[in-house]
Amino acid sequence: MSVLIYAENSKGKLKKSSFEAASYAYSVASMLNTDAYAISIGEVSNEELEKLAKYGIKKILTVNTAQMHSFVNQAYASVIAEAAKSLSSDVVVLSATFSGKALAPRLAVKLQAAYVDGAISLPTNDGAFTVRKGAFSGKAFADVSMSAANKVIALNPNSFPIAENAQPALVEAFAPAVKDTDFRTIVKEIIQAADKVSLPEAEIVVSAGRGLKGPENWGMIEELADLLGAATACSKPVSDAHWRPHSEHVGQTGIAVSPNLYIAIGISGAIQHLAGVSSSKVIVVINKDPEAPFSKPPIMVLLVMLLM
Repeated sequence: MSVLIYAENSKGKLKKSSFEAASYAYSVASMLNTDAYAISIGEVSNEELEKLAKYGIKKILTVNTAQMHSFVNQAYASVIAEAAKSLSSDVVVLSATFSGKALAPRLAVKLQAAYVDGAISLPTNDGAFTVRKGAFSGKAFADVSMSAANKVIALNPNSFPIAENAQPALVEAFAPAVKDTDFRTIVKEIIQAADKVSLPEAEIVVSAGRGLKGPENWGMIEELADLLGAATACSKPVSDAHWRPHSEHVGQTGIAVSPNLYIAIGISGAIQHLAGVSSSKVIVVINKDPEAPFSKPPIMVLLVMLLM
């Protein structure tokens, strides 16, 4: 018995969400009187991987073959499943990021495991393994009991604090048996705006909506984002009107974000938008409409009334 996390990385650096998953896994492992391990896939240095030891990870398996340098959903799921079997891990924790959401269901099928996505708290320790998750676009909670022997948990980013539990960690190369059929679909090219902060990974997001009146007023949004080292985002009507690219659309049908600070300027806060931003730690709203959904507790943290 053990707990395993998938330590996600970007350009050779571990993501913050990986440290959250490590802290969560360590707490679950302590509850079950076992150890927490990690699997890393891609080109990551041992020095970078050893950072996981600060958060309670005892052993890190690494897969660093050329064919694994780009994310391939089926292949990555196979590798994580093989690692779980090798380490006798009956609980696997992933962060509910873009990649994690794609991997977790496949992994649950491969391990014949119970699956909870969007977990926001530790499992209960009262004989039942019950995990709380958000429901109805963050407006309610669902307590899910996991009775299967194997369990896969996708943890919502920013829902569990990072806590140091330093201990020595062993980094080992891992050579799983990956089939050619796992590479039927592969990534040929990744095009990324090199001069912008990645929206899903941003600690601060400056977002705007129709209250900006038009694309010609977006300069102030980009200037504020530059000053704060933040990513820029927008509401769906803005992207639909082609004021901003669809890659900046946050919400239920766009990108879900969970930054430490989300600044919403001229956005009413319709339920579809709230579904994509409600896990932000702090939300600051700049709006002139006191009846806008964003302006009402508990979603609203700070409301600044301005004439837009």
